[in-house]
This record gives sequence, C-alpha cells and structure tokens, in this order.
Amino acid sequence: MGCLLLSFCAAVSFAQTDYRLVWSDEFEADGRLDSSVWNYENGFARNHELQWYQPDNAYCKDGLLVIEARKEKRPNPLYKEGSTDWRTSRESIECTSSSVTTAGKKEFLYGRFEIRARIPVGKGAWPAIWTLGRSMDWPSNGEIDIMEFYRKQGVPHILANAAWGTDRPWTAKWNSKAVPFAHFLEKNPDWASEFHIWRMDWDEEAIRLYLDDELLNEIFLKDTYNGSIGEGKNPFMQPHYLLLNLAVGGDNGGEVSEEAYPMRYEIDYVRVYQRK
Repeated sequence: MGCLLLSFCAAVSFAQTDYRLVWSDEFEADGRLDSSVWNYENGFARNHELQWYQPDNAYCKDGLLVIEARKEKRPNPLYKEGSTDWRTSRESIECTSSSVTTAGKKEFLYGRFEIRARIPVGKGAWPAIWTLGRSMDWPSNGEIDIMEFYRKQGVPHILANAAWGTDRPWTAKWNSKAVPFAHFLEKNPDWASEFHIWRMDWDEEAIRLYLDDELLNEIFLKDTYNGSIGEGKNPFMQPHYLLLNLAVGGDNGGEVSEEAYPMRYEIDYVRVYQRK
C-alpha cells in the first residue's frame, strides 16, 4: 500500500507541478471511438502483413479500447489476377484487425505521452504504439515506436525505436533498442496477463522511451536530421500524431500460430502532458 501511495503521489506531483494534461482518451463510452479524435486505416496497409484493417475490430467496452485480430477468411476485393503487388495478388483476406490514428485531429509537438495497455504476445502478434510526423513522406516525416512487440529470429522482443530520412527514397536511418521479452518475464512471470505503462518523454533535446519507468531507449535530436530527401530537416521538431494498431505476421510479425487467434490488444488510456 505504501508503494502504491508513493507512486500515486509522485504522479499527482508530476502532473500538477511540471506538466499539464493537454489531452487524454480514457475510452469510457462503450461503442465506436470518438470520430472527432480517431481515424481508421482500411485494407492492407504495410510490411506484407496478413491482416485486413477495418473499423469493426476496434471498440470501447468497460473502459478499454479493444483491438482484436480475428481469423476471418473472405475474398480480397482488391484482388487482380497476375498482379505482383502484395496487396492485390492475394485472392483472400486471411484475418482482420484494426489500426487507429489521430492524424489531422490530435497532433503534438513535445510532451510526455503515457499509454497503459495489455498486449497480446502470441506467435505472429505485432502490436504497436507509435507516432508519425505530419509533413513529408516516410521516413523523412519521422517515426517513433513507443512500443512494438514481435519475434526476432523466433525470439520475442519488445522494441523502442525512432527512424528518420536518408539520401535514398523510402530508406530510413534507425535508432532501435530491442529487449528480449524474457527480461520482463524474469522480473514478473505474469507480465503478459497484466497492464503496463509505456511512456515517451520528448523535448527539444531527446526522445526517451520507457516501459514501467524502465528506460529502454534514449535518442538525441542532434543526431536525427534527415538526409537530402528530407531537406536536412529534423522530423522530431514538428508535430506528430499517434497510431495504435495490431498487425499480424508480415515482415516482422513472422509466422502465425493458429492458436493465437483471436488476439486481443487492450488500451486503458492514452494521455498527453506538456510543460506548463
């Protein structure tokens, strides 16, 4: 009880003295997400992933945003016989999921981002919390991965990354930290069944990415200037929007276990603080 009280007091002190809460979504209203804040991605999105994104797989219930990946086979409406594009060469959709973003609706320059969530860790699951800059094409717009979970060479990891532009189209420079999932299980064997807090502290000097107050990665903005395609600009000195998604398989999600379905990614809240 003493530790809980101390943590609560520290959180109150932080919020009241150093920062102010500028936006949050607590997902208290059951049903669809607030359309004034959230957008839905649709179809096959990126990275050769298996899932077809659709709004139906994201819903609010009992104070949580739930994103589900479901085994759901049906014809691919984009299919073109003989196509070599991965989105249109697939005859069927094998599974569905959701990806939601705040693009054009809630965008922030600097601050403390806190997301409390419980993630799926089954084989093939690729949940993420990330941000993208609003100007320029990827990667010159800048990407911050507050959280990714997937398997590297068959071994599950939790990742904290940032990417920015180079002199070559669609080629990023990465600052990545991948922590074996075993590191967290050794401290708490019940880790996967519990909620955890991912945090980003972002200011003019650095991006610091935390999991339950453990610093996973520190990225200094003096090192994150784009190459020539991104006009030498720093993509982390512009507003970013938030993305929450559950991908399946693909380039990094890897082989999928049938037993992993349905995958359930639960977000308790999203909060953004900025300095007073």
